Amino acid sequence: MDLGLKGKVVIVTGGGKGIGGGISKCLAAEGAIPVIVSRSKLDSDFEAEIKALCPNYGFYQLDLSKWQEISAVVEQIVAKYGSIYALVNNAGMNDNLHIESATTQDLIKSYESNLFHYYEMTKCCLPYIKKEQGSILNISSKTGITGQGRTTAYASAKGAQIAMTREWACAFAPDNVRVNCICPAEVWTPLYEKWIKNFPDPEKQYQEIAKFIPLGHRFTTCEEIADTAVFTISPRASHTTGQILTPDGGYMHLDRALNWEN
Repeated sequence: MDLGLKGKVVIVTGGGKGIGGGISKCLAAEGAIPVIVSRSKLDSDFEAEIKALCPNYGFYQLDLSKWQEISAVVEQIVAKYGSIYALVNNAGMNDNLHIESATTQDLIKSYESNLFHYYEMTKCCLPYIKKEQGSILNISSKTGITGQGRTTAYASAKGAQIAMTREWACAFAPDNVRVNCICPAEVWTPLYEKWIKNFPDPEKQYQEIAKFIPLGHRFTTCEEIADTAVFTISPRASHTTGQILTPDGGYMHLDRALNWEN
């Protein structure tokens, strides 16, 4: 299926690894031009892979918690590429800040890392996305829907991203700009793999979590999130907006108490 993305410029924050990296590679494979905005430099293997798929890809190094610097980077991107079709707000991480131990200043700092740049990046890119009648995709988390316990800052940031998705879908509909959200659950990212290796028996810990994922009793892959993301932002999803998508093997919406062996 041709997704109609050839030559279209798509900004992906945190697009150099994990879910964001998967989205960047999938975009490149579809003929789009991924423009990665990330705090960290690209891994050499990833850089070689993305360059082979799209020699004209972009990379701009920026700590997105410094949201005041975003507008200048967006201007640089437009100066080089001339347009922006879509934005994937993805960068962030769970900082496990619990209300009983985190101050209000800690909360604000967490929002600077996980929320404010979603707002600022969208605000700066919006005029160009409107010209293209393009798309915005927010990568949120199941924690924004279900909660997790002891991670108030991150969960509330993710909940705000979901609310922004609904609001922006309403606000930008007259401009034919679509806005959607993906809420990953248990995704096998390099960061998750690093975390699980801290357990005495990583394989056992993996199985303890995976057994609650109804479809296949396995984690979702970055590639599966990326496939959903790239289709959703593409013109082939032309009448899809305001949606909260959960490609998670049924983790959130199927009853995990059922006996899936029978």
